[in-house]
Amino acid sequence: MDEEKRSEILEAGKGSREAAGRLIMENSGLIWSIARRYFGRGVDPEDLYQLGCLGFLKALEGYDPAFGTQFSTYAVPKIAGEIRRFLRDDGAVKVSRGLKEQAAKIFAARQTLEQRLGREPLLSELCAETGLNREEIALAEAAIVPTESLQKESGEDGFTLEHVLGDYGAEERMVEHVTLRMLIEKLPLREKQVVALRYYHGLTQEGCAKVLHVSQVQISRLEKRAVERLREQLQS
Repeated sequence: MDEEKRSEILEAGKGSREAAGRLIMENSGLIWSIARRYFGRGVDPEDLYQLGCLGFLKALEGYDPAFGTQFSTYAVPKIAGEIRRFLRDDGAVKVSRGLKEQAAKIFAARQTLEQRLGREPLLSELCAETGLNREEIALAEAAIVPTESLQKESGEDGFTLEHVLGDYGAEERMVEHVTLRMLIEKLPLREKQVVALRYYHGLTQEGCAKVLHVSQVQISRLEKRAVERLREQLQS
């Protein structure tokens, strides 16, 4: 490995997004070659590639020339490990059996009440029917919403979360996309739930309010705070 490339790897490892973006582009063939090993396991190829990019970024952060190995030799198990970890964990946040049972109970109660009342039941009526409190119902219903993609358009305005946060140059877009996933995990729980429902699942603010059983105004405030936090982190 020549000195220029070594310097670029070390620069990326210290947090340079520009250097990391260039290295990801240059090594996209390597990342794809590893991702292809895991095709056909129920995960979109693009998602596998993005997981590989995350593993590549972790390799940049952890690499030390003193290891006495080429960077690519060090990076390959990091890339593969990130993909295997995702597949091992079913590629999603685990939902406990208790939450699944509560969600099924809530669904059945909602159907029963809708038939009985001729309208969508109030939260208080759901609580009375199921014996669960407001927080338990909100958590159970939010937990079973299927995860899709950060690039899914939101319900009423057609924006993806990446578009809301900023229009990145092509060279940096992949790094920003992977970084964004990591930053979302650090948000406060309610803000993370709103981001997931709005931008992973394309719900409107009104739809989010129904799932989380709060007002649309509260959803708007939570979304605004979350977007501001993410934008500050990405620009820092």
